[in-house]
Amino acid sequence: MSASGHAGRVGPAQGGGRVGALTASAVVAARFLPIWLATGALVIVAAVIAPNAIKSTSWAFVLPFMTVLAIAALGQMLVVMHAGIDLSTPGVISLGGNLLVGVSSGSDSRVALGILACVGVGVLVGLVNGILVAILGLNPLIVTLAVGQIVLAIAIRYSREVTSQSVVPGSLSSWAAEKPLGISSVFWAGAAITLAVALALRYTAPGRRFQAVGANPRAAWMAGLHVRSHVVFAYTAAGTLYGIAAVLLAGLRISIDPAFGAAYLLAPIAAVVIAGASLSGGLASATSTWMAALALTLLTQMLLILGLSTAMQYIVFGGAIIVGMLISGDRLASVLGRLLRPVDVPAGTRHEMTETTS
Repeated sequence: MSASGHAGRVGPAQGGGRVGALTASAVVAARFLPIWLATGALVIVAAVIAPNAIKSTSWAFVLPFMTVLAIAALGQMLVVMHAGIDLSTPGVISLGGNLLVGVSSGSDSRVALGILACVGVGVLVGLVNGILVAILGLNPLIVTLAVGQIVLAIAIRYSREVTSQSVVPGSLSSWAAEKPLGISSVFWAGAAITLAVALALRYTAPGRRFQAVGANPRAAWMAGLHVRSHVVFAYTAAGTLYGIAAVLLAGLRISIDPAFGAAYLLAPIAAVVIAGASLSGGLASATSTWMAALALTLLTQMLLILGLSTAMQYIVFGGAIIVGMLISGDRLASVLGRLLRPVDVPAGTRHEMTETTS
């Protein structure tokens, strides 16, 4: 066999590998790019019809509150990456906020204990959810909804019978009010957490295994990975992030009321989906989820500035989420993947091509 014949057979394989890599890169880019473009378009629309929404006074509200949503959405993202869903978020945030003020008793000397209790309840609830879903095999939608309702009931009773005051310690609210470089401390804390999650998923071996299990649990199991352990970890990490979100929200809100955390039932799920993640599990992007949280919070602020009625705000917000899901990166990536998929060459044709090159 001639050297040219050998090169003729190896070349197409190498070319196919390069094409496959480029196709995979294009599909991944298509999955997460739309939310960035949509957020830019939203800023332009806001500048035209509601310019006050992009002024510094508005950003002072948008950035810290979008951070709370982003942290809760990151927790939801970890669960969605394993084809799950978590509806216990409002209950965890509500009980966490009440525990923070109850354990700390409004004292700066006990604020650390209050924060620890707040995050700890998130860890505990997440662990319970993970065991019920991964170990016992129960439906995640039903389980997390039921657990969330139980936790919310405990929060209501705790706030009525135990908590003597609803105001967080002054040191926490003062920290949340600080503005290093002109931006809320809450924003910087959330940005650091988002960056840490993104780097851990992308550049660490445990993070890559976590993604692999979510993308194909059966293949991961055959490769020797503990699928159930990863699912339990996903729910536990999600509960931890909900607890952190409760701490940040408490610092912003200063006081804890009965509606504390109620807005975080569906918004985190919407942020994850329109950011490009698939509800069937697999890849997701922490930074794109963060951007989706920014878009949803900015949209809410714009509707408030426009003075729309509450009913109209719900209609516009719900419609925007539906449109976002219709053109989500997950759907676009699926379409692009089908378009760029190499055409299978019949075996006989491949044999004739091989003989010709030889």
